[in-house]
Amino acid sequence: MPNPLLDFTSLPRFDEIRPEHVAPAIRQLIDEERALITALVADTAPPTWANFVTPLTEEGERLGRAWGVVGHLHSVMDVPEWREAYNALLPEVSSFYAEVGQNLELFEKYRQLFNSAEYDQLPPVRRRIIDHELRDFRLSGAELPDADKPRFKAIQEEMSALAAKFSENLLDATNAHAEWITDEAELAGLPADAIDAARAAAEREGKPGWKFTLQMPSYLPVMQYADSQALRARMYRAYATRASEQGKAELDNGPLIGRILALRAEEAKMLGYGSYAEVSLVAKMAESPAQVLGFLRELAAKAKPFAEQDLAALKEFARAELGLDPLQPWDIAYASEKLRQARYAFSEQEVKQYFPEPKVLEGLFGVIRSLYGVDIVAEEAPKWDPSAHFFRIEKAGETVGHFYLDLHARETKRGGAWMDSARSRYSNMRGVQTPVAYLVCNFPGPVGGKPATFTHDDVLTLFHECGHGLHHLLTRVDDLAVSGIHGVEWDAVELPSQFMENFCWEWDVLSGMTAHVDTGAPLPRELFDKMIAAKNFQGGMQMVRQLEFSMFDLRLHSELDASAGPVPVEQVMALLDEVRREVAVMFPPAWHRFPHSFSHIFAGGYAAGYYSYKWAEVLSADAFAAFEEAGAGKGTLLDRDTGERFWREILAVGGSRPALDSFKAFRGREPRVDALLRHNGMVEA
Repeated sequence: MPNPLLDFTSLPRFDEIRPEHVAPAIRQLIDEERALITALVADTAPPTWANFVTPLTEEGERLGRAWGVVGHLHSVMDVPEWREAYNALLPEVSSFYAEVGQNLELFEKYRQLFNSAEYDQLPPVRRRIIDHELRDFRLSGAELPDADKPRFKAIQEEMSALAAKFSENLLDATNAHAEWITDEAELAGLPADAIDAARAAAEREGKPGWKFTLQMPSYLPVMQYADSQALRARMYRAYATRASEQGKAELDNGPLIGRILALRAEEAKMLGYGSYAEVSLVAKMAESPAQVLGFLRELAAKAKPFAEQDLAALKEFARAELGLDPLQPWDIAYASEKLRQARYAFSEQEVKQYFPEPKVLEGLFGVIRSLYGVDIVAEEAPKWDPSAHFFRIEKAGETVGHFYLDLHARETKRGGAWMDSARSRYSNMRGVQTPVAYLVCNFPGPVGGKPATFTHDDVLTLFHECGHGLHHLLTRVDDLAVSGIHGVEWDAVELPSQFMENFCWEWDVLSGMTAHVDTGAPLPRELFDKMIAAKNFQGGMQMVRQLEFSMFDLRLHSELDASAGPVPVEQVMALLDEVRREVAVMFPPAWHRFPHSFSHIFAGGYAAGYYSYKWAEVLSADAFAAFEEAGAGKGTLLDRDTGERFWREILAVGGSRPALDSFKAFRGREPRVDALLRHNGMVEA
């Protein structure tokens, strides 16, 4: 049978793709692209878009799609066979891309095209692609002396392997811990659905009692609701020390962190930059680490007084009402939930009953239809798990794109939530290829014959990832390198995702996407009003926490000296403590190992870029303010004209022009921070 990974005629054949298909398919695609590159650089004809960029793009897209399927399956189905198949080919794929990035002959072809008469005649979007290619070649070491290139290539390969290992260690360490409860008294305070899920988990293993894990749908209810302080303390410590020296030595991410930082510093030095943060910012909106640090400190100065007020109120409540004095780190989520209930007379658990999965999806799709005039239709397609869904987006009967939706947590699925590309839009001789996206979350699954129910935070996460998906799927750009999310500056890529979250706080949106899981009753207006009153509950504490992560990441990659080799984890922790003294109001125990699970910067694309969440939140809040202005007095912010303009100026253009230009085209001016502060309740009365 032909290798299903080599079938690019339609969607991935997830029902047929097996780990043993990976090596032959990926090696064949690498060989074919390498052969094409050899032929292109040997061609003596002047390079043009048609004879050079087009064939290179099409061949590269095949490898990218096939390897993307492998990476996706490694993320959502991390069983030993898929892990082995992925890791076996990762060095070869990394090596190939490093080889391409350093190919001086390829680089020279792009330079010839840049200096040709054709360049000036090309549309702006294609000139931008060529400019980006030249920039990326320089960042890939193409201009390094030949003697240095093997070392630079080796760095890329090792960093890829370390990132994969970091992620795998974290997943394995998360799965390694379980709290087995046999005394029913220890379940006091826990919601019924959390208890039912823990009982079902124990039954699957043929054991009595209840099994709680460090997977978020199991862990979070314990921290928020369990009356047993001892249980909360055990779970907190297990979660806080995952993948550290306090567990299995083979799962300790500490040495990996030190090595990753050293390799990034070495790469930056070889490229002529003072730090890895400078390298990271070359392709971003921000101009320098100093500018970003100034932005973060300005926000921190505004947020910290609010955070201090939040913490003081929490400590006083915990002391007076709960007898928790001092307030321990494992008490914070529990005491916060009790304070929320006391102050606003509702609990997250109460709200959760109104968000069954089918109704939430119906509401989400309704928002998208209202804003953009598109339809979303369920379709059948091969999937990697029976619980995953597949949908088509269409406009006036014409297919715009497709997306997979994988919502439920599984032990073989890495944590968090993300959007990734399965296929990107671009125009070729066969017509326009429509985009396909993966939307992946880790929400609780159905228990006891009832549909899964989501917290309001889960709903926010779903809207967030869907915003990324729409950015990818609603593109109107036909050139692959800048269609959808491709080519968008990393510190602007969160704009569409954070923008979507805002609709989760609108009555006309929420009222249509709720139905109590038992009674079918919609969310009462009275309960919604309480949610709005509590929207910015502990907003100051949440803001400084994100600023802590952002500042730690930036300073880690701009100030910490990693030039002498692997950085001792003690230095990493010391820097984190220093950052906390500047911006934080809560300080975890000395044994807490946050960096060891900071996948965004050690196993994702956010190294020296975690600040992007706050940077883009300024843009997204300001963009949403346009809908607030258009909908004033109308009873709804789902304004089609503004939605069409947001599609046209933000979503449709992808990376075809600078993100700031897109924002200004939509808003008619430079971004302002006012809306962000207002949305977070940080405006003095």
